[in-house]
Amino acid sequence: MNNLKNDDYYIGKILTDLHFIVDHMKNVTQKELERNEVLLDSMLFRLIQINENTKKLSDSFKESRNDIPWKDISGLRNRVVHDYGNVDLEIVYTALTYDIPDLIHLFEK
Repeated sequence: MNNLKNDDYYIGKILTDLHFIVDHMKNVTQKELERNEVLLDSMLFRLIQINENTKKLSDSFKESRNDIPWKDISGLRNRVVHDYGNVDLEIVYTALTYDIPDLIHLFEK
C-alpha cells in the first residue's frame, strides 16, 4: 500500500471535501441550512478539513498557485473554529454555494 502524502494526496482530500459540499448543498436554501443542524455541522466540518489539508500542501505548490485564495480559506476556518456560536451564516452559505464550486475548478487545474 502506498501511503505517500504529497501535494497530490492533499489535493485529492481537498477535492473530496469540496465535491461533498457541492453534492450536499444542491438546492439547499440558507434557511434550510440554518434549520438543519446536522447539515450545517457537516458543512462547517468540511470547511475546517479543507483548510487543514491546505496547510499540508508544500510552500512551493502554494506559491505557484497564487490564484487560490489561501488567506480566505484560512480566514473562514478561523472564524468557524474560534467563534463557532457567532459565525455569520450568510457568509458561510455564500461560501458554500458560490465560492466552493469556483475552488473546485482552481484545484482541478
